[in-house]
Amino acid sequence: MPSKKSRPAIHYRDDILTIEDIPLPALAERVGTPAYIYSRAAMQAAYARYRDAFEGMDALVCYAVKANTNLSVIRTFADMGSGADVVSGGELRRALAAGVPARRIVFSGVAKTREEIDFALNADILQFNVESEPELKAISAAAMAFGRRARIAIRVNPDVDAGTHAKISTGLTENKFGIALNRALGVFREAKTLPGIDIQGVAVHIGSQLTSLAPYGLTFDRIAAFVGQLAAAGIKLSTIDIGGGLGIAYHEDTGPIPTPADLAKLARERLGGLGCRLIVEPGRSLVGAAGLLLTRVIYEKHGGDRRFLILDGAMNDLMRPALYDAYHRIVPVVRTGAPESPADIVGPVCETGDTFARARPMPPLQPGDLVAILDAGAYGAVMASTYNARPLVPEVMVDGGSASIIRERPSHADMMALDSNRAIAFA
Repeated sequence: MPSKKSRPAIHYRDDILTIEDIPLPALAERVGTPAYIYSRAAMQAAYARYRDAFEGMDALVCYAVKANTNLSVIRTFADMGSGADVVSGGELRRALAAGVPARRIVFSGVAKTREEIDFALNADILQFNVESEPELKAISAAAMAFGRRARIAIRVNPDVDAGTHAKISTGLTENKFGIALNRALGVFREAKTLPGIDIQGVAVHIGSQLTSLAPYGLTFDRIAAFVGQLAAAGIKLSTIDIGGGLGIAYHEDTGPIPTPADLAKLARERLGGLGCRLIVEPGRSLVGAAGLLLTRVIYEKHGGDRRFLILDGAMNDLMRPALYDAYHRIVPVVRTGAPESPADIVGPVCETGDTFARARPMPPLQPGDLVAILDAGAYGAVMASTYNARPLVPEVMVDGGSASIIRERPSHADMMALDSNRAIAFA
């Protein structure tokens, strides 16, 4: 058995799935199911890999808050010196509340409202990543109203196929993100004329769950050439935001995935000589493998030649399989070694799409048995809903042999209390 120091944060111990030092059955007994369970040690180790990879470079690692917005998760990275990449006013508020210094926060996102812009300007964040000419003008106007200049980078769209799922690809001209590279020089020139704008850099992000360095290499080459064009036009940059997007191994058979060290080496080779500070924005690769959705079997059902395992977790708790046809490893919490047979693993929501897996080999399971859906720390709880009037599930952070509930499960009374019949007054 590997040593405690080297073993994975989520592992079997005496055939019982354990997260750090706590067996999952003990957590299920105390917080119920379904529930999201996270390992703080796994998150810290993932961040350390980025910190160490970019050591010696002028670089800032900003956690992409949209992957998991829980305050305890953000605080875990803030305590290690991380910045934050946010895409809404709500995420900005959460980053600040979790202790991320404003001058380490980048505000990305395809369309920022005036209220969000004003709040970010008052907070004095590091920079806005601007995605369109109308947004550029809106930020300039807002900054002028405060008598200041907004620090900005302009996000360019390099027209690079990231080779990922169409719904999380962001670097093609057909995507809504950024400004086409062949138009970007003109937008930078326009930005230089705006009184409320202080140009800091260029930003790029080509997608999520990338499993190859090739798209990064092509992107970095195009960005390096573009920075040279800007310099020739008299526009000197101080930052290059390279985005995030490194994938994780969701599938048992996934081949080698580039590491933060691989990404840093490539960035150093292609961009390191440009005299700019690099900003990198990992999300999934920091939190994805650190979490799981703990569920319980309600029934086993047979229909025709199909075997169904119906869990108490559902698509409203974990949307990725229904939304992206995403694959997650699904394992019994108690490992018996019994022969496996194919099963469709589904939830109780009244939708055929409420399916986590089809024909997945699983051992015999009884009502009440625990099942873990792995690699659910990113885009799990943060995308959850209350569809079918199902309460949001709790989130639990495990730290060694201790655990804390970091988001409570609301009661049905709590949920109904949000409904109202408050009259709207008109002048």
